[in-house]
Amino acid sequence: MSGARDPRDLAGTGLDEAWVTDLVERTLAEDLTGGSPLPHAPDQAVAHDVTSAATVPATQRGTADLVARADGVVAGLPVAARVFSRLAPSATLAAGAADGDRVRRGDVLLTVTGYVRALLAAERSALNIASRASGIATATRAWVDAVEGTGAVVLDTRKTTPLLRPLEKYAVRCGGGSNKRMGLYDVAMVKDNHVAAAGSVAAAVAAVRERAPRVPVQVEADTVAQAVEAVEAGADFLLLDNMPPDVLREAVVAVGGRAQTEATGGLTLAGARAVAATGVDYLSVGALTHSSPILDLALDLRA
Repeated sequence: MSGARDPRDLAGTGLDEAWVTDLVERTLAEDLTGGSPLPHAPDQAVAHDVTSAATVPATQRGTADLVARADGVVAGLPVAARVFSRLAPSATLAAGAADGDRVRRGDVLLTVTGYVRALLAAERSALNIASRASGIATATRAWVDAVEGTGAVVLDTRKTTPLLRPLEKYAVRCGGGSNKRMGLYDVAMVKDNHVAAAGSVAAAVAAVRERAPRVPVQVEADTVAQAVEAVEAGADFLLLDNMPPDVLREAVVAVGGRAQTEATGGLTLAGARAVAATGVDYLSVGALTHSSPILDLALDLRA
């Protein structure tokens, strides 16, 4: 391993070691074996890359750079590094950037030296992971920059790619945003359908408190009156849904700090600062994870 920092180190990412290992296996298997279990032996796994096996001598070694093709914020580099290590365990890796860094087009993010067949077999899987995560981090940073100085925090939602939620929510953090909740298990969110089933906001909140007394309770409100009703029912957190800035400001005043407030629904980057200036604590942006384009990255094999 070259360099002072191991590019594969997950410390500080909040990503589970076993989950990352499984993601790497599943991603490589999708590309190399069509989803069948990946052979444990790296050379046997690499042999499934029919193009590289036919065109690259088995003993040929080389160096490749993972390079930014556009300006942005990077994320997922330790996971991408582990993709290379899975197929090229003897490879040396050197970090050129760290997750959360702003990078410019042409910057080298990671350098890998090892058997060329393995580097090429790992290329697309590594790029797919890092490009997706970096795209989310880049979009998040744009929103964070837009509300800078207002005190408002940019949040994600549960609108994530199936089975990639830990990576995508980590990418939001790399971009300077925060995670609202990881799933249905860690926060109670009372929405209109729950209110309809329970009979009222107060009944819904009371039912959650009885069943899960330690879980924070969030309530969605479409009007100022609903927001007041929810906070008086004991909600910890209010989702102020599809309210224009003037109504948001009114709701924040009416709540009077008795619960945290979040603007959600129909938000745009152009209007983010005006929304943040209403005094809400958070802006919730589902598009961070469901619609962010990738950050264009490439792997360049040195001649």
